[in-house]
Amino acid sequence: MAEFAEPLARLIAECKRLPGIGQKSAQRIAFYLLRSPREDAQRLAQALLDIKDKLVLCETCNNISDSEQCSCCRDPHRDRTKICVIEEPHNIVPVEATNFRGLYHVLHGAISPLRGVGPEQLRIKSLVDRLVSGEVEEIILCTNPTVEGEATAVYLSRLLKPLGPRITRIAMGIPVGSDLEFADEVTMSRSLENRREM
Repeated sequence: MAEFAEPLARLIAECKRLPGIGQKSAQRIAFYLLRSPREDAQRLAQALLDIKDKLVLCETCNNISDSEQCSCCRDPHRDRTKICVIEEPHNIVPVEATNFRGLYHVLHGAISPLRGVGPEQLRIKSLVDRLVSGEVEEIILCTNPTVEGEATAVYLSRLLKPLGPRITRIAMGIPVGSDLEFADEVTMSRSLENRREM
């Protein structure tokens, strides 16, 4: 492998630490930045520092925010009777694309005993605290369709059901545009379980 000057080699090594970035991609990014004007590098460096210095978690839902409350929690036009529970802040994006107008609650993970993540490591207590007002009518469990996501959904359902709100789980099954021949056994089973009348 070619020897790079120390600052360039260090930048390549840092880029490789990013998820999904291998050696070649890291080199392309580093050489792109090397060719870019100094102002571009300064803007990128400042943006990186700003996400560390200026972002906090919303005190209500744990979403990433630049103030005490995120834009969703501040929005008076949102339906406060529905809370969509998700694993990570980036999971809000696909839900918002559906024009969901309720509120969110971000757990910052999922129950995973193999990784040492139990309910106490997730932001569940603040979700329970949000139900005290009695305003919430429905909790939509929108965790990932993985073993960990399912375990989290089952745990939350058992915990929250006695507190009064309706507990629902997102439907899972065959994606639109797919062929049945490519569906695995679990996906096909979920599709049959979640069938609806026409």
